Amino acid sequence: MAEALAQQAAQKAFPVSWDQFHRDARALAWRLSGAGPFEAIVCVTRGGLVPAAIVSRELEIRLIETVCVASYHDYKTQGQLSVLKTVADSIVRLGGGAGQGVLIVDDLVDTGKTAKIVRDILPKAHFATVYAKPMGRPMVDTFITEVSQDTWIYFPWDLGLSFQPPIRNGSP
Repeated sequence: MAEALAQQAAQKAFPVSWDQFHRDARALAWRLSGAGPFEAIVCVTRGGLVPAAIVSRELEIRLIETVCVASYHDYKTQGQLSVLKTVADSIVRLGGGAGQGVLIVDDLVDTGKTAKIVRDILPKAHFATVYAKPMGRPMVDTFITEVSQDTWIYFPWDLGLSFQPPIRNGSP
């Protein structure tokens, strides 16, 4: 337990506001606009729900599916991965099968473990994330911002409004 707390303390914090996330998700859509066409979006829940909504609006994609993978069970430590809900067969069969013409959207690729599970389901799909860490980066086709592996991203849906001490004062 002490080792886990020491690791968390050593991590860099990257808080993302709603405005910043919206800009980054729209930038992802802009980048993806030349990569399609896409017939459907598969969002990786739960983190992929918000960027998938933004990307689907910007690219005018109305067919949206989810793949539900649980990996962060305590919000800090990636644990055993489990697929809670897989992708509908009708989506897998698009474009001749294996997910051709499908866009997978997630908020972040971290270690790449979740991405690998989803890639196994849809090997021909285009995988896009808003943020990418070095270990997971090879698993995605398109992303907007790379952050270091030791950075913990605080997404706006996980935060409330509170004071943040200056970095120089030792806050992560």
